[in-house]
Amino acid sequence: MKKLGIAVVVFAVLVVGTVAIFAALLLRGGVSAKIEPTRVEAVVARKLRSLAIPAASRRLRNPVPAAHDAIAAGEAHFADHCAICHANNGSGQTEMGRNLYPRTPDLRRSQTQGLTDGELFYIIENGVRLTGMPGFGDGSEESQNGSWHLVTFIRYLPHLSTEEKLSMERLNPKSPDEWREMQQDEEFLKGDEATEPEKKEPHHH
Repeated sequence: MKKLGIAVVVFAVLVVGTVAIFAALLLRGGVSAKIEPTRVEAVVARKLRSLAIPAASRRLRNPVPAAHDAIAAGEAHFADHCAICHANNGSGQTEMGRNLYPRTPDLRRSQTQGLTDGELFYIIENGVRLTGMPGFGDGSEESQNGSWHLVTFIRYLPHLSTEEKLSMERLNPKSPDEWREMQQDEEFLKGDEATEPEKKEPHHH
């Protein structure tokens, strides 16, 4: 009985100590999002996220073939909805992505590419609590198809070409002023292309 009491006390001390350590990590710097998450926080957060995704969802396979049309559809969706935080190339190096807590991950790295299709789909559809990742799914077939296209495009991100990144810039959300500036640039370039050197008529004596 005495041994059991000692074991209970030791267990309680360990639990309280663990909670205190995590509280200290989370509360350091107050509520500021500027402080960089520790490696321990990142590892624990990824593990908890994985455990929170239902096993049936983790086992899902992407039903969308990795064909050009699917990649293009995912690319357009990503540029319009996701690039503001994740950047067109998936690096997360945007003003928004750099200032979220935790930071927006680089989708090209193994921490994301190593997730199953089902895990990526679940995160896109449902979001992740206590992060800047919203849930985009509404349960409709159209929403699910869009999410699977995004999964296809995320798998393609490590191979994205410079030309594809540039084409995505046109699809990124823009303010009215940015749209006008882009249209003026395009009209200017078209004008240059349409203008050819005038041919001199031969002079007859």
